[in-house]
Amino acid sequence: MTKIKFGTDGWRAIIAKDFTVDNVARVTIAAAGWLKQNFEKPTCVVGHDCRFAGELFAETTALVLANSGIKVYLAKNFVSTPMISLGAKKLGTSLGVIITASHNPPSYNGYKLKGGFGGPLLSDDIQKIEDTIPEVNSINLEKLYIADFVKAGLIEYVDLETMYVDHVEKNFDMDAIRNTKLNFAYDAMYGAGQNVMRRLLPDITFLHCDDNPGFEGQAPEPIHKNLLPFSSLISESGDIDCGLATDGDADRIGLYNSKGEFVDSHHIILLLINYLVTVKKFTGKVVNAFSVTPRVKTMCEHFGLEYQVVKIGFKHIAGIMISEDVLLGGEESGGIAVKGHIPERDGIWAGLIIWEYMVKSGKSLDDLINEVHEIVGEFKFERSDMHLKEEVKVAIVENCNKNNYSSFGPYKIDHVETIDGWKYFFDNGDWLMIRASGTEPVLRNYAESETTAKAFAILKAAEKTLLG
Repeated sequence: MTKIKFGTDGWRAIIAKDFTVDNVARVTIAAAGWLKQNFEKPTCVVGHDCRFAGELFAETTALVLANSGIKVYLAKNFVSTPMISLGAKKLGTSLGVIITASHNPPSYNGYKLKGGFGGPLLSDDIQKIEDTIPEVNSINLEKLYIADFVKAGLIEYVDLETMYVDHVEKNFDMDAIRNTKLNFAYDAMYGAGQNVMRRLLPDITFLHCDDNPGFEGQAPEPIHKNLLPFSSLISESGDIDCGLATDGDADRIGLYNSKGEFVDSHHIILLLINYLVTVKKFTGKVVNAFSVTPRVKTMCEHFGLEYQVVKIGFKHIAGIMISEDVLLGGEESGGIAVKGHIPERDGIWAGLIIWEYMVKSGKSLDDLINEVHEIVGEFKFERSDMHLKEEVKVAIVENCNKNNYSSFGPYKIDHVETIDGWKYFFDNGDWLMIRASGTEPVLRNYAESETTAKAFAILKAAEKTLLG
C-alpha cells in the first residue's frame, strides 16, 4: 500500500510508480465519500493539464465519482488549474479536481482539490478526504465505461476553455491590448495556458506552445534558470516589450522586461497593487505568504491597506479571500490572486493585468517598476534550491529549530521570524529565509538585498554555513 498525503498544494507522485490508476481511484473514492457526506446532490468538475496520461487519470476520476452517483462535468481537452476553479464556481459544483503536478518535473503527476467557491479546497476538508483514503482500490474500473455514464447523465462534457476566454473578455480591455503598438511574448513552458493564449492574443510571439508532455525534460516552473531560451528570445529580438511565462497548469507567473531580464514575483505583486489601487481604485486587505518580501507591507502602509502574512500554500490565502475583502493574495513562487476574479492563483490573469497596465499607462515595464521603487525602495531577490539527502536536510532543519545559527558568514542575525520556515533578518534590513519543501526533497533558500550580487552573496554564505 502507498501512503497518499496531500502537501501544500495537492498530492503529487511519480507516474507509474506511485501515481497510478489504482491510487488515483483510491483518492477519488475518499473524495466521493466526502462529497456524499457533505452535499445532498453532490457534483464535481474534473479536468487535466498537458502531462503524460492526464486524460487517463481524469477519466478514472470521473468514472469513480459517477459510479458513486455523483454528477461529473468533465473538461474537453486539457485545461489550466484556474479553468477548473472558475468552472467550479460558474457551474456551482461541490468540488473540482484537476490532474496536474503544476511545476514539478515531467516524471510527476498530481491531484488538486478545488472548492465550489473557485479556489483551493480548505485544509480541514482536504485532511478529511486524506484521512479516509482506503488502503486499496475496491472498484473494478475495467467494467466502467464513460459512454454509459454520459448516456445516464452522470458525466457531461464541458468547454471550460471557452468559459475562461469569455470571462477574460468581460474583465479586460482586450481590444486595447490587441491593438497596442507594444509587442508581447508568451512562453507556455509546454503547459496548459497555450491554447487559451492563442485564442486571446493570436498575434503575439509564442514559445513552447506545443504538445510535449515531457517538457523537453525541464520542470515547467517559471523561474529564470528554466526560462533562458525565452529570455534570449526577448533580448535578441530587440522589439518585445514584455514577456509572460506560466507554469505547467498556468496558475503561476513569470515575467520579463524588454531586455530579457527576469522580474520576480515580489515586484509583480507590488506592480499589481499599485495598478489596482491607483488606477482601478480597488480597496481591500493584502494577504501574502511568509516568503514574500516585507516591502509589500511598506506599500500597504503607503496606501493605508491592511496587511496579513500566512503560511506557505495558497489554501491559506484562499481561506481568507472567501471570507474577507481581499485585494490581492500572493506567493513568492508566482501564484497570485486578485480581486474581481476567483480566489485562485492565475498566471495568465496576472499577466494580462500587467499588459493592460502598460497599454493604458503608455509606460514601459521598467518605468512602472521604478514607480514602485519610489514607494518601497530598490531591491533584488534571489532563490537557491539545495537538493540534499534526507538526513542532511533533517539535520539542517533541526539546527534551525534549535536556533543554532547566529550568523551566516559575515551576516549577523538581528532577529528571526518562524511563521513557516525561518526568516533571518540582518542588521541592515537584508534577509534570508530557509524552508524545507513540502512536495520535494529540497531545501529552499531565499535572500533579499539591494543588489543581485549581494543577494547571491547571502545565499552563498548560507549554503556554506548550512553544509558545515
